[in-house]
Amino acid sequence: MVGVLKHIVFVLLLALCAALLPQQAFDEKARDAALVVGVIGLWRWSWGLLHLLRSVWFRLVRFPAMRRAAEAASKSQGLGHAYFLITSFRIDAPTTTKVYRGAFVAAANAPAGATIVCSIVEIGDERLIRRLAEVMFGDTPPFRLEIVRIPGTGKRDALAAGFHAIAALNPSGDDTVSVIDGDSIVPPDLVERCACMFLTNPNLGALTTDEVCTVEGAEIFKQWYSMRFAQRQILMSSHGLAGRVLTLTGRMSMFRARLACDPGFIDHVQNDYIDHWRLGRIRMLTGDDKSSWFWLLKNGYNMYYVPDVQVETIEQPPSPSFIGSAYVLMTRWFGNMLRTNARALNLGPMKIGAFTWWSVLDQRMSMWTSLSGVTLALLGTMMITPWTAAFYILWVIVSRYILALTFLTVRPSINLVYIPLLYFNQIFGSAVKVMIFFRLDRQKWTRQKTAFKRTDSRMDAAFKLWSSRLVNTVAVLVFVSVLVFLANLGSYFTDEVPERLPKITNRVF
Repeated sequence: MVGVLKHIVFVLLLALCAALLPQQAFDEKARDAALVVGVIGLWRWSWGLLHLLRSVWFRLVRFPAMRRAAEAASKSQGLGHAYFLITSFRIDAPTTTKVYRGAFVAAANAPAGATIVCSIVEIGDERLIRRLAEVMFGDTPPFRLEIVRIPGTGKRDALAAGFHAIAALNPSGDDTVSVIDGDSIVPPDLVERCACMFLTNPNLGALTTDEVCTVEGAEIFKQWYSMRFAQRQILMSSHGLAGRVLTLTGRMSMFRARLACDPGFIDHVQNDYIDHWRLGRIRMLTGDDKSSWFWLLKNGYNMYYVPDVQVETIEQPPSPSFIGSAYVLMTRWFGNMLRTNARALNLGPMKIGAFTWWSVLDQRMSMWTSLSGVTLALLGTMMITPWTAAFYILWVIVSRYILALTFLTVRPSINLVYIPLLYFNQIFGSAVKVMIFFRLDRQKWTRQKTAFKRTDSRMDAAFKLWSSRLVNTVAVLVFVSVLVFLANLGSYFTDEVPERLPKITNRVF
């Protein structure tokens, strides 16, 4: 009841603020700018509404039918053997214990038996894992436990070593491989609820699930992650309707075993790279989930979303600073996305489906369109009337409140702090996307602080640095110029000039 009253008071305050805006806030000189913002906003909001409607339809109509068919197939055919591949590196002992306890329980509940492959670096992790299995199950655990020790050369090498270890066990038929991050706790019925999906579609290559999180940090981090995962549930459900999600999250994704053990797949995950016209060959450090996603995409496989299974992740922000942590995380997230974006577009809509292809294209366009509103608001405030800022702020609050309300379709409650966080995500996130788009060679793991060693000469490094700054600056200037032109703001740079200028004297002083 208190929560409802908060929302009622908030709406009344918004209405009061709107009523108190003076006429200057609606200056007719700003109609061209308002038209541009309106057209872009109509496009963005209609696209968002489409995602929402697709999400609701998928979760309430399409997926329940898929679930019934999959469970019926499971009863008649039975499930295959379940393989778990878990990677851990420099994760604290309490988190590691929770993660492996969850995996052990899920493996013990697997209907057709399970094998857990742990791809780790440090002997301390091996001791902890073996001791935990002994404490939980004694000398004879109800699953096979394999420990793969590797050098600390990165997650891609750890995954490749794990996939090779599973391939050596000769998985067959309907066997599955669940790839689990070292900070993700899977539910006890993971195999039973997810592996059955592979029985009804022989073209299904992988699937991923909903996520919730436990955040170790300030309250603002908890609300930010909560909001992001609510957004994720809507978007992933929308893409689930197309049968191809836009990412196979590294936290927990389940693969068809014969594909995960394919030598081409393993090599692609381990040694993925892109060739850039200006930055040269960029080896992938982060973004192994995007590499596996792209391999399945280019080979024509479906990738499902399972919205009724939740994996719990333990989030540890990189630093106490919210802005600093958001920058570090967004640089990694959006860098992974943009490094794979162009080659996914090159596959074409006929190959990957029109909706999926357009969604990939929208990832590239949205980083600019999301900045158009705030840019025009700033220009209008400087060149037309200061009340433009007041009108824009009110619009931001109202629109983000409506957007936050849509999260009630996937979560039981929302927090009013989602309003500024949504706007922060849009503006700050788009700015980071623009920055990283011209610096795709920037890669770094946040938790382990690992990065590729630079091998460029001083001249090459200087060229990449300054050329990135140059093309980034030119792109921003072109973006602002186009907005000024479309909004007809150029006429407001100077006051009207009188037709007859005063005569200039010939007198020399």
